[in-house]
Amino acid sequence: MSNWPSQVSGPKPRIVALGEVLWDVLPEGPRLGGAPANLCAMAGRLGNDAILASRIGADELGNRMLDTLSPLPVDTSFLQKDAVLPTGTVTVKVTPEGQPSYCIHEGVAWDALQMTQAWKYLAAEADAVCFGSLAQRSALSRSTIQDFVSNTREDCLRVFDINLRPPFLSKAVVRWSVEHASMLKLNDEELTTVFDLLGLPLPSAKDRHRASLEVLMTAFPLYMICLTLGSEGSLIVGRNGHYRHAGVPTAVIDTVGAGDAFLATVIHCVLHGASLAETSEAANRYASWIASQASAIPETWPPPLFHALDDSNESAR
Repeated sequence: MSNWPSQVSGPKPRIVALGEVLWDVLPEGPRLGGAPANLCAMAGRLGNDAILASRIGADELGNRMLDTLSPLPVDTSFLQKDAVLPTGTVTVKVTPEGQPSYCIHEGVAWDALQMTQAWKYLAAEADAVCFGSLAQRSALSRSTIQDFVSNTREDCLRVFDINLRPPFLSKAVVRWSVEHASMLKLNDEELTTVFDLLGLPLPSAKDRHRASLEVLMTAFPLYMICLTLGSEGSLIVGRNGHYRHAGVPTAVIDTVGAGDAFLATVIHCVLHGASLAETSEAANRYASWIASQASAIPETWPPPLFHALDDSNESAR
């Protein structure tokens, strides 16, 4: 199994966002949520063939979700519909500083993902697949996600977006996912917990962020690791180098979706062969802009990210 993805030859890579899809129930009302849905919409706006692979209920919230997704550049033809379990919901509270906290309700449709024949074909055709840890909380969805990832091509970019949400923490899930990913994305707050779950000693060096990522690169066959640092930017470490970005100052309104915007841009850039510097600049700009908005999927499109994305920006408007 290769951990070096090939650059796609066509202009529209097929990116699959696999996992939970739900409604974030905020004080002002429900809002489309879940990292896969956010990432998928953002990847689509960058000009990719963005596919959402999840499961919704045969209920009013499920129908409302399809209506909400309809105008977005997202392929919903692989969304499964559950006749019994309801569409997922999460109660979200946001601090005055814009930091979210979550109450994730269980026994919902995305806990019952099924590895259908259509999904097997989708896995084989994907240029990139992004999956997380939260959607693997149930045995059925965990089995389906791991089967999907295992059925991707050797050169598929397999992206593990760790989203640790207590009490849904599993050493086995994190280890399997890191072992089978070619790219890992996490934030600074998750770093200590991830090292603990993986049974690795956390470096105490002066440059602990870079030292920590290099430990992970040594321990696992990863192509790239992306560490987001909030207002302080990001650090990307790859097999051929690293790049530290200081971040883009912004007036934060809501950080929900900022990490998904960052990751969608990184995936796009990697598939198009952008440098680490270009990738970091574009990803930080997109994440910063999302944090300045009141929605994780704003109706408007952000300012140009950088010259290599100009054509994609035009096609997404």
